[in-house]
Amino acid sequence: MTTLDAPDTPFAVVDVERLDRNAARLRDRLRQLGVPLRLHVKTAKSVEVADRVQAGGPITVSTLAEAEHFADAGYQDILYAVGIDPHKLPRVAALLRRGVTLTVLLDTVVQAEAVTSFAHKETLHLPALIEIDCDGHRGGVAPTDPALVQIGRALGDNLAGVLTHAGESYFACTPQALRQAAQNERDTAVAAAETLRANGLPFPIVSVGSTPTAHAATDLTGVTEVRAGNYVFFDLVMAGIGVCDVQDLALSVVVTVIGHQHDKNWILTDGGWMATSRDRGTQAQAVDQGYGLVADVHGTLMPDLLMTGASQEHGVLSTRDGKPVPDLPIGTRLRILPNHACATAAQHDHYQVVSGTTVEATWTRHRGW
Repeated sequence: MTTLDAPDTPFAVVDVERLDRNAARLRDRLRQLGVPLRLHVKTAKSVEVADRVQAGGPITVSTLAEAEHFADAGYQDILYAVGIDPHKLPRVAALLRRGVTLTVLLDTVVQAEAVTSFAHKETLHLPALIEIDCDGHRGGVAPTDPALVQIGRALGDNLAGVLTHAGESYFACTPQALRQAAQNERDTAVAAAETLRANGLPFPIVSVGSTPTAHAATDLTGVTEVRAGNYVFFDLVMAGIGVCDVQDLALSVVVTVIGHQHDKNWILTDGGWMATSRDRGTQAQAVDQGYGLVADVHGTLMPDLLMTGASQEHGVLSTRDGKPVPDLPIGTRLRILPNHACATAAQHDHYQVVSGTTVEATWTRHRGW
């Protein structure tokens, strides 16, 4: 029997019982709201995780490499939810010719014209969603922007729908703010859909989603699908805004104590930012969790002990209140709970999958663009 004492550190661990619980929680919620899930695989980037959460179901990807990898594993309904670079359209065409329904995303007339021209030249139907900006977070057009209808007309028969992402929901720190973000996300997407339809541009898809809004939404009328992915693992940012509890975090990184700096009140580990990332997503929250919380190898949190520093292959642990760090001998194994699951998972090629501290499987993780 393999335990967490066996693999060389640092390595990523997935608690399968927490993963299953997280998946069931959102599955049940969306069932009650009557809207299907389109799982976003960008967090785990693992076929084994997707199979466990929603085997063969529709997925969202953040890279074409993910799309190709999941298509190889039999996934056939894939949304590439990053604005399309026309240079990448031949890769899109290759997936379409394999029988994959691959939908692209765009928010400019230039992209729409490139998609339409390419589709005509290649005699392909190339479905595209128009990205709608619901909160000024990143890309997209406003539902009142005249460019919305212009993009829709430029797409013609390739217009498949609209998509929005409430990126600012990651900074909503109260239940009311989360509900407002979810309602605004839904309202904005539906308004854009109504504008297009009023201009004679019908289409089937109204796509919304983020982990915070998926858990906070109470009304998804007019929405055809919800996208979420971080929730399979959760992280300290999600716990900090109240979407989950720290006990729900399914991803951690096992590290080993390799030294002490007693005069600095430090414990040193072999898990630096190459293992945990440099994400400081809780820094702006009410409680700053440093580079991550620290638990023992069994997953029990060590009170007030944080990962407070990171160089490439060294982690620094110290206490929140300046009290002496615990006496942890060289060789002690610990778990670091991450601020941002996506960033931490990205540092690793595979996950050790555990129930308790028993390693039940090794799941691979895909990389690349």
